[in-house]
Amino acid sequence: MSEAIERVHLYHAEAAILEGHMRLPLAQKIKPQAYVKLPEEGGYFAQRAADYGLEAVISFRSAYTQVAGNPDDKPGHGWSTLVTSVVEELNILDVVTADRVVGQIATEHPLIGYVPHVTFLGTRFENLRIAGHPVKLDLDLNLLGPKPENDAPYSKASSFIDRVTNQHKRARTHPSLLLELINRYTGLQSMPEDPQSIECSLVNQSDGSFPGQCFGHLIEIPNFGTIILAALRLEQSDYQGKTGIPKQTLIDLTMIELRMGCIASGSVKVAQMRLNGMSHP
Repeated sequence: MSEAIERVHLYHAEAAILEGHMRLPLAQKIKPQAYVKLPEEGGYFAQRAADYGLEAVISFRSAYTQVAGNPDDKPGHGWSTLVTSVVEELNILDVVTADRVVGQIATEHPLIGYVPHVTFLGTRFENLRIAGHPVKLDLDLNLLGPKPENDAPYSKASSFIDRVTNQHKRARTHPSLLLELINRYTGLQSMPEDPQSIECSLVNQSDGSFPGQCFGHLIEIPNFGTIILAALRLEQSDYQGKTGIPKQTLIDLTMIELRMGCIASGSVKVAQMRLNGMSHP
């Protein structure tokens, strides 16, 4: 317990409702809405927004973000961090609509060791529609699986890597995948001395009678663009010597990412959040 008592945990969590850059039908940068960031010492902070509208291009009725970081009150547990981003009555060009989009990540960093337990409990899409048609989603909140034993990195968990590999295969069946997305979904970094960054999604598969095609969590809509659902980025770094234990784990989740062209042009991210806390020594 002496090691645990001497340790210090630095919290890191941040969230935003909406940000991006539109070029057509109007040119405008969308600054982060309801942005909130957790101080290193933790605590609780929240932001709210209501009746947002970028002309008739993007709107939502209400939204909020929250971040929290505190020592866990259960005996033998470490430090807990929570980040949430919620958007209600989202409307993007009357093409993408949703009653509610909820992104949420919670982590617990251990008293001894570095790799956190991660949960996405609460994350969901409520009545997500494209051109008025419901979007059916296979949402996997257990994508990461259980916390690896012996403080091993998630990037070495075979069940997680298998799930990610299958996602990448589905994404790469997209016939005209954007170059940047090809780079994101073509493989996994494997050099143990480098940060291991894995791009994947909490959505395994999407489907529906809307115009367009689905390629796992990627949806291509003619005359509109590419929709990327529940994009998850996991990065582990600062590996300890010969043990290969990562001292830092970054988790980045964006519930809706749009790459638009034709009737509108630009890029928009909806319900973003990130955690990246770290314990010392």
